[in-house]
Order: sequence, then C-alpha cells, then structure tokens
Amino acid sequence: MRQLFGQLARFGVVGLGGLVIDVGVFNLLRLTVLAPEEVESGPIIAKVISTSLAIVFNWLGNRYWTFRSARRRQALREAIEFIAVSLAGSAISLLCLWISHYVLGYTSALADNISSNVIGLALGTAFRFVFYRWWVFHPNRAATTAPTVETSTGTGPVATRLLGPAD
Repeated sequence: MRQLFGQLARFGVVGLGGLVIDVGVFNLLRLTVLAPEEVESGPIIAKVISTSLAIVFNWLGNRYWTFRSARRRQALREAIEFIAVSLAGSAISLLCLWISHYVLGYTSALADNISSNVIGLALGTAFRFVFYRWWVFHPNRAATTAPTVETSTGTGPVATRLLGPAD
C-alpha cells in the first residue's frame, strides 16, 4: 500500500505539471490565434495541441519518476502504449468539451475550462492512472527483475505480484 500511495503522489505531481501545460497552452491558444470567433473549431484544436504537449511531459515524468522501477527497456513500445492510454484519457476530456460547447451550447471560456479541465480531466485522470499502472508500467513488464516483498511468511514472487515491487 505504501508503494501505491507513493506512486499516486508522484503521479499527482507529474499530472499537476501536465495540467499547468495543458490549461496554460489551451487558454493561450483559445484566447488568441484559435479564438472561437476566429476559428470555429478553435477550442477543439487548442485542446488537441495543449493535450499533446502535456502527454509528452507526462510520459517523461511518469517514466523517469512515478513508475521508474517498472519502466521497460523497450522505450518505444512503452511510449506507444503510454500515448494510446493518454489519447483515450484525452478523448474523455475532449468529449466533455464537445458536449458542453457544441451540444449544450456553453461557449464561454469558463464553460470550456470547466468541461474540459475540471470534469473531463478528473474522469480522464482516473482512467489514465489505472491503465498506466496495470498496462504501460506493469511491474511484471519492467526492464529489470522486480525485488520481492517480505511478508509474514517470507519473501517470494507471489508477494511481489500482489503488492508490486518495493521502492
């Protein structure tokens, strides 16, 4: 459990950095060159660009810090899996923005931020953490053999599989 909480805390810090990039770039683009008054699909394009930049930041942070003990030697495959999960999580945020902006008609900057950067982000973040931990950075797929965890009955691979590698 200690490892899980540590990973969750590191994931939160990396995610916060990604959030700053995502929200900052989104609003910069949405309020300038991709304003809805200038470009009809401006909010969607702005969100795709800002999310893409945040994905790169988040992969580096999660690979080298959050899930460092579970990263794999095949960085390209890991990156592709990370991007796939990130895009699926981002689709959740984009869907929230699209429904709010184009279906419900809430077109203000505040409404766009609430739908994509509050509701969509919360749902997408939960989705991403689960799939990063259990698919992309799964301990059994790590580059090195994971250490075992001592239990009341000793150490062994069963404890490692259940609890994950120790920090």
